[in-house]
Amino acid sequence: MKINNIDNFKNKIILGDCLDKLKKIPSKSIDLIFADPPYFMQTGSGILYRIDGNKYNGVNDDWDKFNSYKEYDNFTKKWLNQCRRILKDNGSIWVMGTFHNIYRLGFIIQNLKFWVINDLTWEKTNPTPNFRGTKFVNSNENLIWFVKSKNSKFTFNYKTMKNLNENKQMGSVWRFSVCSGKERLKDNKGNKLHNTQKPEELLKRIILSSTKKNDIILDPFFGTGTTGAVAKKLHRNFIGIENNEKYVKYAQERIDKIEIILNDDYPLIDQVNAIFDKKVKYPKIIDLIKENKIKTKYLYNSRKEKVFLNLEGRIEVNKNEYSIHKATELFENGRYLNGWKYWYIKEKENYILIDDIRKENK
Repeated sequence: MKINNIDNFKNKIILGDCLDKLKKIPSKSIDLIFADPPYFMQTGSGILYRIDGNKYNGVNDDWDKFNSYKEYDNFTKKWLNQCRRILKDNGSIWVMGTFHNIYRLGFIIQNLKFWVINDLTWEKTNPTPNFRGTKFVNSNENLIWFVKSKNSKFTFNYKTMKNLNENKQMGSVWRFSVCSGKERLKDNKGNKLHNTQKPEELLKRIILSSTKKNDIILDPFFGTGTTGAVAKKLHRNFIGIENNEKYVKYAQERIDKIEIILNDDYPLIDQVNAIFDKKVKYPKIIDLIKENKIKTKYLYNSRKEKVFLNLEGRIEVNKNEYSIHKATELFENGRYLNGWKYWYIKEKENYILIDDIRKENK
C-alpha cells in the first residue's frame, strides 16, 4: 500500500494493532472516527450465574485486560493522538464506554485539547441484570462526540435526525436494545462471536448525524464490523482496524453479504439526506423591504422597544447602522440571539415576528 494515498485503505479491514496501523493512515484524511475501545472492565475471576442457573459470560477477553490505570491511560493517549493526526480539521470523533472508563476518556480527551460537542447516553431496553442484587442495573453506556477545536466546522445533519425522530429535535438519550437476534454474530458452535457487539441502530444514528454521502469513516477497534456494515448501507466508505483474526474473518463475510438496497431500516437514505439537510434559501430583510413584504419603518422587540429600520435593511441606533443580529446583541448587552426571532413588526395591535414573514415568502 502507498502510505500517502487514502484510496488504498478505503473499504478495507486492516489486521493488526491499532497503534501501529493508525500510523500508516495519511494525515487529515478521515471525516469521522468511531471508537469503541476496550473498557478495562476489571471483571475479575469470579463466576456469575443467571437466575436460571446458567453461567453468565461477561467481558473477560484478553483485549480488555490492562495491568493498571496508568497503562490504560497511556494506551488511550496514544491512539487518540493518532486519531487527531488523521482526522480532517472539520471531522469529528465519537468514543463510547461505560462507568469503568468513560470518565477517564473524557478527562484525557479534554487534556488533549479536543472540543466536546455532546455527551450522549444509550439507554438499553434489555440490559444484563445485576445478578447479586447489590446495586442498580447497568442499563446504559455513554458516548462523547468531539472535534479538534471549538472552531471546527463539523458536520451535523440536524434536519435528518429531526426527521428520523418524528419531526422532533433528537435528544442526547437514545433508547434501544442491545445487539440480539439475527443481528448478533455467532461462531460455528452457535456461541456469540463478540461479547460487546454494538447494535446497528447505534452506528446508524452516529453516521447519519455526523457524515455526508461518500465520507470516510474509520473504526480503530473494528470488532465484528458493525461500523463497516452500516457505512456500506448508508453509502459511506469505511476503514477498519482489528487485531483479532477471527473477528476480521467474520466481519468481512458480514460486509460482503450486504446488498445496497432500500428497506424499512434504511428508507430512501440518500433522499433523506438530500431533502432534509438541504439548506432553505430564505429572503434577506432588504429583499422583503423591496418586495413590500415589510412596509413599516419600525421594528419592535418583546419589550416593545422601538427601532428604526432603513431601506437597506439596517437598524439605526444613535446614528449608527447595525444588522438585525448586531442590533439584537446591542439590546441584549452582548448576548447573541437570532435577530429574525427577536424583532417584530406591528400591524394594528398585533406583533408579527419577522422570521414568520420571511418563511412565508421563501
